[in-house]
Amino acid sequence: MAIPPKVYQFLVGVFASMGSILFGYDLGVIAEVIASETFTSFFNKPTSTETGIVVSFFTGGAFCGAGLAGPIGDKLGRRWTILIGCIIFLLGGALQTGAMNLHYLWAGRWLAGLGVGFLVMIIPLYQAEIAHPSIRGTITALQQFMLGIGAFVAGWVSYGTFIGLKHSTAQWRVPLGIQMIPAIFLGALIFLFPESPRWLMDHGRPEEGLETLARLHSNGNIDDPWVRAEFDQIQDSITYEHEHESKSYIELFTNRSCFRRLFIACALQASIQMTGVSAIQYYSVKIYGQIGISSSETLKYQAINNIIGLVAQAFCVLFVDKLGRRWPLITGNLINMVCFLIACILIAQFPPGSTHNAGASWGFIIMTWLYNFSFSATCGPLSWVIPAEIFDTKTRSKGVSIATMVSFAFNTLIGQITDTAMTNIGYKYYFLFIICNFTNAVFFYLFLPETKHLPLEEMNYLFTNAPYLVAFHDKAAYNAGYAEDLERRAMEIREKGMVEGVTEHVH
Repeated sequence: MAIPPKVYQFLVGVFASMGSILFGYDLGVIAEVIASETFTSFFNKPTSTETGIVVSFFTGGAFCGAGLAGPIGDKLGRRWTILIGCIIFLLGGALQTGAMNLHYLWAGRWLAGLGVGFLVMIIPLYQAEIAHPSIRGTITALQQFMLGIGAFVAGWVSYGTFIGLKHSTAQWRVPLGIQMIPAIFLGALIFLFPESPRWLMDHGRPEEGLETLARLHSNGNIDDPWVRAEFDQIQDSITYEHEHESKSYIELFTNRSCFRRLFIACALQASIQMTGVSAIQYYSVKIYGQIGISSSETLKYQAINNIIGLVAQAFCVLFVDKLGRRWPLITGNLINMVCFLIACILIAQFPPGSTHNAGASWGFIIMTWLYNFSFSATCGPLSWVIPAEIFDTKTRSKGVSIATMVSFAFNTLIGQITDTAMTNIGYKYYFLFIICNFTNAVFFYLFLPETKHLPLEEMNYLFTNAPYLVAFHDKAAYNAGYAEDLERRAMEIREKGMVEGVTEHVH
């Protein structure tokens, strides 16, 4: 029995997003690594700056990887880019696991980050290009869900090794080594899955593109009316792009429609880091310690927090194509703001060391859990969904590449300054995230149009014709009807086939 096309697309998306497990696992495991006693003793009590480098070199490498993945994704295709990312990550993982001094560890961190940069940039783009418009959000949201799977596994692995391997460097080497397993499977099996049909058609291989569309949408039937209609629509769009527009990075900055999309994608990725999520992920031990919670208890609560995040990400996967992108993103930022505000008040009113208020400690824990649910159900997944779908074929790889670089640049910034900020100004550091979550919500309310259910080929029309301030306009005024056009084309092809079938039967 053949697998239903949308189920097949979903399964391909799940497999591709194994690359996101690597990023999620690292985010979850690094807090335990830098907090473990054997780590600090083996590396002769590294300073806060040296510890910050352990964290920020990973995201610095990812910044470079995301930048390289853009042109490589256009040149070699989506699958080859994924394979290259896996190979680089494995080299970095091996260096980290066997590190004999900080320089080895830093080199491994940078290489692993480079590989992750390749993967988290190209995977949502690949997912968006293979998905039916009605489930595109669900499939690209898998990026954050699998990132959550990685963080979930890391949380419990970290807790187990932190408690059970106290007298051996295995306390931090084992969790660093485990992260290589998903990369092995993804790199070994990626070529069993289809290349992006849009990439194939954009590179003069329309026959393969048609066969891939059929494989994705009709169990291999190239005469399926919907497949033929989508093929024609994509081909028309790509032909227009080749005839009228360039494919260089310069166009992203000189074409108003392209720059608008680039600005929104970059602002979105920067805003995600300014919600405070990376500060909590990288320095959870220190942040919980501010309220008087021990390191071992912190890792247990963080592991529970990872389960909550996973449930929230599953919620987004299930409902993103029903609720859309715009309002969940706005609402999520406002809830994040409230959570940080309450956490800030708790630390200010019940300073660590001067009080042993159990209620305040639990209040802080619950606020971090609620914050994580809000972020994981809205901002986190949508930061991958939106950039992957708003660009057109000619600029998608480059645009997503630049946006992902912005994400890692801000991630590196937060990773580098959080330890110092927590040491010097304590809870006042949270003021930054309270303000930024509010301004994020205002920005997206004003400037982000809804893209739910729109074919990728309609994005050019949307961002060319929609007003800059979308908050005060009716969405119907700038709807080009590409989805309806796709169904109309499919109906015409279907009716033509029926007429031809009747004619052949008569003769």
